[in-house]
Amino acid sequence: MMIYLDYNASTPVADEVREAMLPFLNRRHYGNPSSTHVMGKPLREAIETAREQVAQFIGASPKEIIFTSGGTEANNHVIKGVTHAHRDRGAHIITSKVEHPAVIQPYKHLESLGYEVSYVGVDSHGMIDPHEVAGEVRGHTVLISIMHANNEVGTIQPIAEIAELAREGGIILHTDAAQSCGKIPTNVNELGVDCLSIAGHKLYAPQGIGALYVRRETKIESFLHGAGHQSGRRAGTEPVALIVGLGAACALAMHENHESRLRELRDRLESQICTALGDEAVRLGHPEHRLPNTSAIGFRGKLGAVVLAKCPDICASTGAACHSGKHDVSATLSAMGVPIDVALGAVRLSVGRYTTEEEVDEAARQITHAAKN
Repeated sequence: MMIYLDYNASTPVADEVREAMLPFLNRRHYGNPSSTHVMGKPLREAIETAREQVAQFIGASPKEIIFTSGGTEANNHVIKGVTHAHRDRGAHIITSKVEHPAVIQPYKHLESLGYEVSYVGVDSHGMIDPHEVAGEVRGHTVLISIMHANNEVGTIQPIAEIAELAREGGIILHTDAAQSCGKIPTNVNELGVDCLSIAGHKLYAPQGIGALYVRRETKIESFLHGAGHQSGRRAGTEPVALIVGLGAACALAMHENHESRLRELRDRLESQICTALGDEAVRLGHPEHRLPNTSAIGFRGKLGAVVLAKCPDICASTGAACHSGKHDVSATLSAMGVPIDVALGAVRLSVGRYTTEEEVDEAARQITHAAKN
């Protein structure tokens, strides 16, 4: 049987989400949501209902939600849109060394255009020290972008503390919440952020849809220019079915709290593997402040890819990639200072809504056997 332990990469579409989308995938609803006639109005209403669902999920106003093609677009929109809109104030921006490429690469792009970028490090658990962020703040800093939770090791960052120092300096704070939405609370007011990115396919919605929260008073340029869709903030005819799916997924997440169950499954899996392997299995990430579904384990002296290759029934991710025969450790594990013999053996196991105890037990058995041989 196939055992899926890669929920941090992508989640299956929930049944409830699929049911909500179906009416907008048939021949009854094919109009343009911008049309004012009878074929357009129901689609516009469906989009605005979904906007309300997303907003309610994160404690925002519907007017503060922009639908995007996913987390990557949301990150690009806010990073480029905010910096360009505030270029008269300054050209210094701050991020961390453990961000997803969807944040790092836009920062690199801005760096090539003359922006000054500060990359904050992390401790051995992957945690950012807010004081280090404060130490990088300058008079011409316009944006700080720090992920809410790390996609590889699950470490949850102290966003609320970073938000306080950002407010003191009049700096806009963005957080990439692609991994945290639906797993831990992501209320924008409690976090204190000005912008927040959501990726639908991490939240049991379809791939190809996401959202960006932009606090009402935040100055930001449009990312896509065209016919003025979404109040002129993101041009392009909206994909109604996908948007409805994201709204349904957010509504589902609000009414179903799986945090304790996910933590129990993760701990069950991690405990069995680490108990069987002893010092040969090293837990990675923060011991307490991490996502409830994420377990990153480094198999000392092994290659994570080889361990997983011996477990063809298991879908999971590694912390090192192979390029032309050479194995490269991920930027996150490098920033954490994980020893090379552990980092090369890193595997990320992420459970989800449909994971069972039987799957966890079988996965632990297979992985343990593979790591021993």
